[in-house]
Amino acid sequence: MSHPTPPAVLPVPSKLSGRLHVVAAALLWSTCGLFVKAGFFDGLETGWPKELQGGLLAFWRALFAGLVLVPLVRRPRWSIYLVPLCAVFALMCVTYLTAMVRTTAANAIWLQATSPWWVLLISVAVLHERIARRELIPLCFAGLGVGLILVFEFVIQPRSVMGVACGLASGLFYGCVAIFMRLLRGHGAAWLVALPHLVTALAILPWVIATGIWPTPLQLVVLAAFGILQMGLPYALFIRALRAITAQEAVAIALIEPMLNPFWVWLLGMETPRWWSVAGSVLILAGLVFRYVVWELAYGRATGGFKAAGTQRVP
Repeated sequence: MSHPTPPAVLPVPSKLSGRLHVVAAALLWSTCGLFVKAGFFDGLETGWPKELQGGLLAFWRALFAGLVLVPLVRRPRWSIYLVPLCAVFALMCVTYLTAMVRTTAANAIWLQATSPWWVLLISVAVLHERIARRELIPLCFAGLGVGLILVFEFVIQPRSVMGVACGLASGLFYGCVAIFMRLLRGHGAAWLVALPHLVTALAILPWVIATGIWPTPLQLVVLAAFGILQMGLPYALFIRALRAITAQEAVAIALIEPMLNPFWVWLLGMETPRWWSVAGSVLILAGLVFRYVVWELAYGRATGGFKAAGTQRVP
């Protein structure tokens, strides 16, 4: 039986640098709705069936994201944690893109924003980590925001059951991805990003071949940009951030993504978010500002500033 890689001491960025890495990753992740909703995969002659778009987009995005990072991989190392990481990563990709296709961009991304609760639950119940009280603040606000959206989507104006279910499932799998990536943070970032993407593409490939649907040259260019800019690069930034901050904090900061994702789509006139989606985003933003601006400034004054992290022991 294989065992995880023994501990090693690696230099890590400061907490501020780690948080900025997550912000940059969230900005790139937030372009997902633009790629999916821009109409490149719709139409009578070159369009893909709606019921198949989620899986097809997941395959091509994963393929290009993995391929662009392969040359950057240095000294790949094996760990038993790579197996569940690849499994939940593939499930996250398929469920999220299916939700993005089958419901609105706002609903898909807000439902995935349930991931912090899963991270919290897994961290406490499985990893036996202690949770700082300040970590609960953005989670409470996020709970109110996502809860508001779910109430209106299910009760007031029901949407696609498949889209909603896939959005919620993607939140669970995204939380699991964050946990496993933190457990593997001593490995090279390019290796941890490239491998799950390539495994995802390999797992979906037989199904793609069975559909017989292949992209046009223009669609292929769009898919390449989708994989490289929206997935490969931001995950490399995210993994580096996890060397300095906890998975709970990283996922909470990444809630910037669901605020911007529907905004870009709305800005280009592709979709108009409903009022409850806007209200939910305001609640999430309020939690983030209180936790990472008000609380940190008050804590900094009380302790006389922050000490940058130098090295830490990683698995």
